[in-house]
Amino acid sequence: MYVDYSSISDEAKVWVYPSSRKFYTTEIEELEQSIKEFVENWKNDDENFKASYQLLYNRFIVLVADDSTSALINSDIDTSVSFILTLQEKYNIALLDKMNVCFKQGEYVQYKELKDFKKLLKSKAVTGKTIIFDNLISNNYDFKNFWETPIEESWYNRFL
Repeated sequence: MYVDYSSISDEAKVWVYPSSRKFYTTEIEELEQSIKEFVENWKNDDENFKASYQLLYNRFIVLVADDSTSALINSDIDTSVSFILTLQEKYNIALLDKMNVCFKQGEYVQYKELKDFKKLLKSKAVTGKTIIFDNLISNNYDFKNFWETPIEESWYNRFL
């Protein structure tokens, strides 16, 4: 069942899908409708299941599922991944590539391959103070507190 994000617990599971490009203004309304419909129907046979989503920076799709009263099983997760795959195809984007890095440069979000990101660090185009998005976080508490963090305070600091 879809619920407002603010009512989701800190223990809820989180999946962050960074888009290889910013979604166009003309795509946002339709995209949000598709995501909301998916979340509304995800495990709709289980009235105890609560889920939500966020679309952030017109680039990140965040799915959140509170499984404290209703366990998520592999087929539920497979269903969400299948949905993300349909979005990839429809919008001609990459959402599942975890070998890319997203970070802020001023007010803009950059999306780079890891090898290019390492070159930016080496050339000092980005520093330890640069805000990076840790898209590997797995629960809502970490999402709210550590998703956007300076490189020097993240697991990416090993590349400094």
